[in-house]
Amino acid sequence: MLIEDFNHTIDTWIEVIQQYNFKQLCTQPDVNSWSIGQVCMHLINDTNWFIEQIKICVSNNNNISEIMLPFAQTMFLNNSFPDERLSNPANINMPQPQSKEVLLQLFINLKKDMNNAATQIENNKSKGKTKHPGFNYFNAIEWLQFAEMHLRHHLKQKERIEEILNRHY
Repeated sequence: MLIEDFNHTIDTWIEVIQQYNFKQLCTQPDVNSWSIGQVCMHLINDTNWFIEQIKICVSNNNNISEIMLPFAQTMFLNNSFPDERLSNPANINMPQPQSKEVLLQLFINLKKDMNNAATQIENNKSKGKTKHPGFNYFNAIEWLQFAEMHLRHHLKQKERIEEILNRHY
């Protein structure tokens, strides 16, 4: 079930946050790379936006005949982002988290909000779609799947950052 996959992946991120101190969470491997904390802020911002898209989709039948791009269809069939680094110019200046405690609470809230959104998907008959800026149109279920794939995709980035952190700490 999609929400179980989402919960498993977000719990992995919560465990990641708990194993580092705040200084480590904010350590950037180099000037052109995010810290784990910045990756987490990106995930929080994007996943909150995905949840908003789910709420819109379950509230109407707009764009029902629209489709996602073929590249996105392949991602969904594979249930995974491609195994490569992707860049998003909108995310260049990602802020550091305020504190480890705030970061943890934001992830806990995110999990709760997505679980509420999943309940809305189950209890609603609307089949609307909203537009993703790079992949075209997703319905509510696809937004949930995309959110989990996105969280999981960034675990690879986390591993690259950890390799560098482990050399310094």
